Amino acid sequence: MAGDQKAKAKKEQVKGKAKEAVGRAVGNERLEAEGRAGQSKGDARQAKEKAKDTFKH
Repeated sequence: MAGDQKAKAKKEQVKGKAKEAVGRAVGNERLEAEGRAGQSKGDARQAKEKAKDTFKH
């Protein structure tokens, strides 16, 4: 399960980074903001999984 969540976090980060880059390239501030939000969501999920790993060991 943890590996699943880590992969999901990485996927969210990559998807957010791509969305932000596309938004910046076309001048769409909303898309850029959505990308940053996606990255933050992925970062939060990754931090949660790291914390769980720390307490597990």
